[in-house]
Amino acid sequence: MNHYETVFILNPVLSEEQIKETVKKYEDFLVSNGAKMVSKEDWGLKKLAYPIQNKKSGFYHLFEYTVDGEVINALELEFRRDERFMRYLTVKLDKHAVAWAERRREKLKVKA
Repeated sequence: MNHYETVFILNPVLSEEQIKETVKKYEDFLVSNGAKMVSKEDWGLKKLAYPIQNKKSGFYHLFEYTVDGEVINALELEFRRDERFMRYLTVKLDKHAVAWAERRREKLKVKA
C-alpha cells in the first residue's frame, strides 16, 4: 500500500450539489477499490494562474489516501472521462512528505 495525494480542479459552473456529488463519487470509487482515506479537503473556489478551458477559476479539492498503485491508473482514467474535471495531479508521497502532511493537518486543526 502506497501513500498518495491527489489534487483536482472542478469546473466553476457546477452547483454546490454537483460538486459534492462528484467528490463523493470519486471518494467511493477509491474506497471500493481498497483505498483507505487519510484526509480530504475542500479548498473552495480559487482563481487560476492561467485560463483552462476558457475558465479563470475552479473548485479545488485534495484527497490523501493509501492504496495499491494499480488503482491510480483506473482513477486517472475516470478523471479524464469526466468533463467536470479541468485538471488533476496525483503524487506518491515518501515518508518525509507523509510526515509533512501530518504536521500540516495538525496546524489546520489548531486554526479551526
